[in-house]
Amino acid sequence: MSPSSSAASGSTPSGPTPIAGAAAAPLSLCAREPHVPAERLVAEMVPPPRFDSVRFSTYIPDPNQPSQSEAVRVLEGFATGLGGERQGGTGRRGFFGLGRGRAPKTPAGPRGVYLDGGYGVGKTHLLASLWHATPAEPSRKAFGTFVELTNLVGALGFQQTVSTLSGHRLLCIDEFELDDPGDTVLVSSLLGRLVEAGVALAATSNTLPGKLGEGRFAAADFLREIQGLSAHFRALRIDGEDYRHRGLPEAPAPYSDEQVTRAAQTAEGTSLDAFPALLDHLARVHPSRYGALTDGLTAVCLTGVRPVPDQSTALRLVVLADRLYDREVPVLASGLPFDRLFSEEMLKGGYRKKYFRAISRLTALARDAARLVETP
Repeated sequence: MSPSSSAASGSTPSGPTPIAGAAAAPLSLCAREPHVPAERLVAEMVPPPRFDSVRFSTYIPDPNQPSQSEAVRVLEGFATGLGGERQGGTGRRGFFGLGRGRAPKTPAGPRGVYLDGGYGVGKTHLLASLWHATPAEPSRKAFGTFVELTNLVGALGFQQTVSTLSGHRLLCIDEFELDDPGDTVLVSSLLGRLVEAGVALAATSNTLPGKLGEGRFAAADFLREIQGLSAHFRALRIDGEDYRHRGLPEAPAPYSDEQVTRAAQTAEGTSLDAFPALLDHLARVHPSRYGALTDGLTAVCLTGVRPVPDQSTALRLVVLADRLYDREVPVLASGLPFDRLFSEEMLKGGYRKKYFRAISRLTALARDAARLVETP
């Protein structure tokens, strides 16, 4: 059962019971305090609903960006190379030649890929397509964001996470982040152990639009952090513009409080919250539970959107935006437009990549939500 269609385990009621014959009362994110068992975190390490049906054949490369077509070609070959019995583990060489045993005469070549590029060039689409194309049972493939992987380690512990993932053929890590040295070293150590067990790796990261040189530096930073494994990764640069805005109209302007409230009261399965109250609530819910926070929702309605007050609040909002985008939950809002959520200082700081990603994704979700507002 997908996270978008199941109720969160241990969630508190989200609103009053609907009266027969009347429109359902809107739900509330602030009324939810979901409990997510560790088993669910493991079971949900699959491509999210938005990317459940994507394949290499559904990726449409920009004809003006040859790196996009090249990435598809390389990844298709990479997936094919993961067929057959997996090497690695006790008494065998790993994919990267780091396991015990006699080394092969001819190296198999890089068995890890790193997709580097700007926002909206389709890296997650390609990463999910790789997951789907890899010839292994779903239980032997894992897909999650960097944050979700660190949450898994927090829930299971380091050794249990190693044990849980060591039997996998492939681990895909979306949105690999280098802005938290502690988490980066933790995940790097984890990946080193998984490589020794024979697990193939694939990862994505973001670079700011227009910062082509920065892409190479991001790749170098990532590979350096994966201690001792850099020679075994192939970095693929994917150029292009954000497809979420390619040839599409500008995101709709924010609606009035009345329009947002009316939409929430009309559409079934919709939540309604004041934006400031939601930000306060996110501080009381661990980010690993933000996916469960959105269980069963068809849309999120927010009133009084305003700039986030501080960086901790902003980073929590980024995680929520990612989970809403993954689950294709439209966001209808009043107040300020989403491109004014973060201050200029934030957009120039060390977490700027996260904030630009959140703006891009919330803008796409706001566009999806336009259909909820009745037109005269």
